Amino acid sequence: MATQPQTLDLQLAPEDNARLANLCGQLDQHLRQLERRLGIEINNRGVSFRLIGEQKSLRMGEQLLHALYAQTADEVLTPEAIHLALQEAGADALLEQVEDRLPEVVIKTKRGLIRARGPNQQEYLHAILRHDLNFGVGPAGTGKTYLAVACAVEALEADRVRRLLLVRPAVEAGERLGFLPGDLAQKIDPYLRPLYDALFEMLGFEKVNKLIERNVIEVAPLAYMRGRTLNESFIILDEAQNTTPEQMKMFLTRIGFGSTAVITGDVTQIDLPRGQPSGLREAVEILKDVEGITFTFFNARDVVRHALVQRIVNAYDAFENPAPVASRKSAT
Repeated sequence: MATQPQTLDLQLAPEDNARLANLCGQLDQHLRQLERRLGIEINNRGVSFRLIGEQKSLRMGEQLLHALYAQTADEVLTPEAIHLALQEAGADALLEQVEDRLPEVVIKTKRGLIRARGPNQQEYLHAILRHDLNFGVGPAGTGKTYLAVACAVEALEADRVRRLLLVRPAVEAGERLGFLPGDLAQKIDPYLRPLYDALFEMLGFEKVNKLIERNVIEVAPLAYMRGRTLNESFIILDEAQNTTPEQMKMFLTRIGFGSTAVITGDVTQIDLPRGQPSGLREAVEILKDVEGITFTFFNARDVVRHALVQRIVNAYDAFENPAPVASRKSAT
């Protein structure tokens, strides 16, 4: 929910590096699986774990980590085992529980009305409309960026801000984009395309291009933000999991008077070089108790998909994690 996140620290025992590696999975894939399903962040140093998120999800995360670590004593964990443990613990039932639902927020744009789908999206919209700095953390497809762009467009059309800045780190090619054809703008355009698409849908192609020409809308790589102070602006940093800690600090200190900033990212999909810490993960840890900053933690149930896509995803899940085959009785 869009409140100050809670923190839960736990210690696993006995300390055993082999069992710890079994628990975490290759490249921490088991921890990322728990994060996606529960909508929490999991950090660890050895057997010391810190969980960040909503209180009920934290308690379930603690319960699952202890139970799964106990299983590592005599079995090798797999993604299927993690999935079954989540089911048996009642994770889906927990995530369906909603307390103190807020009144519906409807974002009005010239192309139509945009409504939240589900309580987490509703909390997210309330947070953005009432606070200057907001984090939306969770899996792809949960509407983090789309809703932030909708709020930005509405603020611009209502003259609450003078400019929109939509920013992304260009990380997939290590920001060494010289091998790509074209000038710098053409090289970075593929990384910024999702932001353009949302703008075109809400404002129309011609108006977006006119506003870009007048520098009312700026869609830019993160490196362009260095040295600037942004007043009376609505600023969105998308794919923030791919910022370094230094880049995140640089971005956060650009925010000026009369501005609103939204930082979105998925901590389970980090494309930084191995061993490079994520600026988003560090920011959640450092800023979790700072007054005036909100955090919305989305989970797998918040993913909004076309019905056909949902069936495709389910089919791939079944293929990659086949259910155990029941033993057959011998013919008599």
